[in-house]
Amino acid sequence: MTPTTSPTTALPPDSASHSPDGVRTTSGGELSLRRLYVLRFGYLFMSVGLVVVKWPSFVAHHGSWPLDEGIVECILLAMSILALLGLEYPVKMLPILLFESLWKLTWLAVVALPKLLGNGLDAATTDKFTSILFVVVILAVIPWGYVARQYLAAPGDRWRSASAAVTDHRL
Repeated sequence: MTPTTSPTTALPPDSASHSPDGVRTTSGGELSLRRLYVLRFGYLFMSVGLVVVKWPSFVAHHGSWPLDEGIVECILLAMSILALLGLEYPVKMLPILLFESLWKLTWLAVVALPKLLGNGLDAATTDKFTSILFVVVILAVIPWGYVARQYLAAPGDRWRSASAAVTDHRL
């Protein structure tokens, strides 16, 4: 039985090169094996943190949560499961790391920064602020050049069926 290859299969380390943005990629523009392991570390960091902090309270909780707290708990539980999937599929699950980064950076900018610049952080905000600052680990493992090439510069998926596109060109 031969192993299957995937679009994220990396070449040996000596065949990887640096892209213009400094991210190690293979000749086909894929991430190097080393870079895949760095990504896996990010998923491990995220999933272990959520499993240790959130799963015990989720399992031990009885009854109903207040609406907002229940939404947050369920989202974070789902994120931890998706982060575990990221260990196996680090490139395919990149949007999970992007979501994690975006919501935390948004919270820091919209909630924490105004309080910090105003009267200062209260105890509850300081507690959240401290835990949310761990986003720097996730920001550090994301291959930003690859993200820019794949999500910003690359053409998007089509919006119509191929037959509709052919019909439009005939007009």
